[in-house]
Amino acid sequence: MAKFLVQKSGPLNGEVTISGAKNAVLPIMAATLLTEEKCEIRDVPALRDVEVMCRLLESLGATVNEDLGRNKVEISAAGSISHEAPFDLVKMMRASILVLGALLLRTGRAVIHLPGGCAIGKRPVELHLKGLKALGAVIDEEKLQRGIIDASADKLRGATIYLDFPSVGATEVIIMAAALAEGTTVLENAAQEPEIVDLANFLNKMGARIKGAGTDTIKVDGVTSLRGVSHNVIPDRIEAGTFMVGAAMTKGNVLIKNVVPDHLKAVIAKLKECGVDITMDDDGVRVRGDVNELTATDIKTLPYPGFPTDMQSPFMALLTVAKGPSRVIETVFENRFMHVGEFNRMGANIKISGNCSMIPGGKALKGAQVVATDLRAGAAVVLTGLVADGITEVSQIYHVDRGYERFVEKLRALGANIMRVED
Repeated sequence: MAKFLVQKSGPLNGEVTISGAKNAVLPIMAATLLTEEKCEIRDVPALRDVEVMCRLLESLGATVNEDLGRNKVEISAAGSISHEAPFDLVKMMRASILVLGALLLRTGRAVIHLPGGCAIGKRPVELHLKGLKALGAVIDEEKLQRGIIDASADKLRGATIYLDFPSVGATEVIIMAAALAEGTTVLENAAQEPEIVDLANFLNKMGARIKGAGTDTIKVDGVTSLRGVSHNVIPDRIEAGTFMVGAAMTKGNVLIKNVVPDHLKAVIAKLKECGVDITMDDDGVRVRGDVNELTATDIKTLPYPGFPTDMQSPFMALLTVAKGPSRVIETVFENRFMHVGEFNRMGANIKISGNCSMIPGGKALKGAQVVATDLRAGAAVVLTGLVADGITEVSQIYHVDRGYERFVEKLRALGANIMRVED
């Protein structure tokens, strides 16, 4: 298995260009099943999850021409499409479930095992299925008890659907299904993430009639068909936030290019509370950690536009070296503090009480053998290794490969002392 070797590196300096958003491109790729015409997707990050989605779409009958070296994928789902997604691919990635609505519309049936992904807590699919049921799908409850979603529908019809929690995945599955359903669908308490907006923009280019994406109420007027289009994926706000934190905690000076500041309002606000100097211009966002001393702050994760749960572990890395005690409250996933043990191996001395972590801050950290417990935690322990004395050895880095394109190369270009070792 591959691993990262990280050493204390001094300030990160220079500029970094952010890749296309993983969490935007995966639902967009799934949505190409809604048309038999070819779709071209650009600014596609070369990630493990993207490769898995390419293989999944091929297994369903689509033709996929990928050129990830040029960050481009072409997908044509013409002809016969299978209604069943292979378990060996589904188990590798949570986002596999995003094909659910499209398969229902194309084939009248969708069979998919409950998907895998990072072990950061329960991520139930009840809301996905609630929405599809409201649109007219029938779910085989006996198979569901065995971990298999088997949904069928002769026709989907518009409905008013209220989500008990603003689930991103459920919102995406429902608006994809509603795009070709008969009549009007109103989705209330919808997720508002920028990735939802990007998916809606893609579908509208295809001929869908979706209004309200980015708000808590989305209205979809069903159409009879969708066409093939070309689309550029939005920048990855979590990758951008990770590099912002890296610049701050190493007392560096980094220009973050290809970023949408409005997508990171909560992260930028909290960085400023910690004393980080942030300025914005036409070239991007400049982050300076060398202007003021890093000071403590508290964060609480919330659905967008609140502080993103995906930024919780990278930001906690910063708080381990900031002056003063901090609190981190996790409200989205109940098992997203697994990285605390890895930080503590490096001397952070963080305490956990329920969904709250108490970080004393200002600790002199030491390199250690640590594990990337999930995708974002993997990036977080790498950042911590950049400010810790000695060598930090990070294992299980396949998690990081799922969500950060050319992570080592980008960090090294900024002056980080990091290398990838293939065992």
